[in-house]
Amino acid sequence: MCVSLHFDPTFKVLLFPERMDPFAFHPHEVCKCHGNGNKAKSHGRLDQDWQEISGGKAAFHLFRTILDKGRKKIRHSLFVIRHSLFVIRYSSFVIRHSSLVTSISYLCSVNAMPLVIAALAIFTLGYRFYFGFIAARVLTLDDTRATPSTRFYDKQNFVPMSKWVLFGHHFAAIAGAGPLVGPVLACQFGYFPGFVWMIVGAVMAGAVHDMVILTASVRHDGKSLAVIAREEIGKVTSGVTASIATFIIIIVAMAGLGLVVVNALADSSWGTFTIASTIPIAILMGIWMFRFRKGRIIEATLIGVILLTLAVIIGKYIPDSPFAPWFDFDHKTLTLLLAGYGFFASVLPVWLLLSPRDYLSSIMKLGVIAMLALGIIIVMPEMKMHAFTPFIKGGGPVIPGTLFPYLFITIACGAISGFHALISSGTTPKMIMTESHIRPIAVGAMLSEGMVSIMALIAAASLLPLDYFLINVPAEKLVHFLPQLKQMGFTLSDLPKLEAQVGESVAGRTGGAVSLAVGMAQIFSSLPGMGKLMSYWYHFAIMFEALFILTTIDAGTRVARFILQELLGKAYQPFARTDWLPGNLIASGIVVLFWGYFIYTGSVATIWPMFGSANQLLATIALAVGTSYIINKGKARYAWVTLIPMTFVGITTFTAGIMNIRGIYIPQLLTENQFLIGLLNLILTLVIMASVITILWDALPAWIRKMKHQ
Repeated sequence: MCVSLHFDPTFKVLLFPERMDPFAFHPHEVCKCHGNGNKAKSHGRLDQDWQEISGGKAAFHLFRTILDKGRKKIRHSLFVIRHSLFVIRYSSFVIRHSSLVTSISYLCSVNAMPLVIAALAIFTLGYRFYFGFIAARVLTLDDTRATPSTRFYDKQNFVPMSKWVLFGHHFAAIAGAGPLVGPVLACQFGYFPGFVWMIVGAVMAGAVHDMVILTASVRHDGKSLAVIAREEIGKVTSGVTASIATFIIIIVAMAGLGLVVVNALADSSWGTFTIASTIPIAILMGIWMFRFRKGRIIEATLIGVILLTLAVIIGKYIPDSPFAPWFDFDHKTLTLLLAGYGFFASVLPVWLLLSPRDYLSSIMKLGVIAMLALGIIIVMPEMKMHAFTPFIKGGGPVIPGTLFPYLFITIACGAISGFHALISSGTTPKMIMTESHIRPIAVGAMLSEGMVSIMALIAAASLLPLDYFLINVPAEKLVHFLPQLKQMGFTLSDLPKLEAQVGESVAGRTGGAVSLAVGMAQIFSSLPGMGKLMSYWYHFAIMFEALFILTTIDAGTRVARFILQELLGKAYQPFARTDWLPGNLIASGIVVLFWGYFIYTGSVATIWPMFGSANQLLATIALAVGTSYIINKGKARYAWVTLIPMTFVGITTFTAGIMNIRGIYIPQLLTENQFLIGLLNLILTLVIMASVITILWDALPAWIRKMKHQ
């Protein structure tokens, strides 16, 4: 007699992945005899058959015991296989019915619309199934657990926040310059490598990284990554090295992002007016939601959206009005104003300014990106950049390095970012209302950021390739690359026409922001009835980029204050209390002084080059801490969820770090006028790399020991 087991084909977990037992079947409920093809025998008949075959009840009970012990592993295997097959089949359908396959061709250009649809489909499937599996099986999110926001409620930092308001804060905090300019710069390699990495990286690495760290922080009373590292790895050295690494990286990030904002808003009364308007609007929303009309989020949202829309519309007319001097500032003045805003956003109650403003900004951010996605679907722009370019082998005018590892370092936040771990263990865990909100906030925000990155990539790739390089490469440097670009077939240019349409010169405006604004404006102006608004959309995109980045600075300053208070609390205990006002004021002042000084003096340019590698090394640290958390919770069989992305990100980033040291920093040490720049970047890079090695050195023995026991 030949017996095989079958399970309920309804696959209820597709609708309810949070249920802990998606394959709730008993191995004796149904079976089929392969020999004669008869239908499943009854439960009793099967028992009788097995007793006859085994020759006695003892063997029968032994068989039942073996089956019962293996039942959970069988269910888990079927769970993973069924999900995998479903995702593969659906993804194959999407790819088969789009022109994505043709993008593998070296010179073939494709329509951008299928890329948008494919990305949306894969992100939706990943959120629904893969992260449903992680929430249920790996992290076992449980709404019966009290969260830090309710246990430590203080009306200042620990405040239970609506899921959507907190999503807005989290998304605004993590989505800075990276998802906008990183993919644009990586477009030098061709659009296809960046597109694939943003899809795979956002699902398999970035969102996993954010979700695991946010969960760990919520269950560690909202503590920082450094505290979680010390408690989960069990070594003081891990906590200290994580503290040093996180504080260095967040200060450099605040200074670098702040410099981008200052450069974007300098002498721009339209952008300054619109962004400044979000502050009183956010305060009004906070008072409305939390004091005047408690819980009326929809009302506050409508008020905020209407006022923000008016601010954007009115802002266009500010430059030609008598009010222009009120909002027209130089770099130095803007730096001081930005530092003042960062200080107050760090000190004031989180419900009054920070969360409402980030929520309001996220509405605008996601609204513009949704408009851009819709515009791409309607306009169906052609991806004029090749799928791959010869620069994948290195020697490019935008990024000198090779595809591996510099593609992954350049895209950064569009797929995974260590900075996200600071937000996920900083402000957000102190406002989570229930654990079921972790998935939509952490995963939803990361996948949304991945979608932003893909939109930025498409906007840049829709430009003529020669125009792309004319904008992103200085004129004196481009002269040496023009023959090579022409050999690649990049001979056509619409740059004079584009400059006439936007009303200013854009050639040689490096950094990615300007080419993104031109690409976005080109798509928006291609919509019906928008043909004469190219200049408006260009300046709107520049203002939008500044708004996009600014929201990272206010949340980052508050997170840096938390980290600094934890460090100072070891010397003087009251500093560790986040509700102690003197500690808040002192720590916020020190943090703002650090990053404000770097912007004001312009010295941030000396340390910004190492930020890309350092940021990804921090992601490696966070994934190592997340792996320790999963193993310590008795889930060693699921440690692959974080181990795989940790290994890949660690290898690529260490490779980039070593290549930077050999190819950039050491040569700078040998040049007299660049010695200080090279020395600073070399020291900071080595410190971060040493931090990663220390944490892995402490964690690996514990992983091996606990895996053996489990």
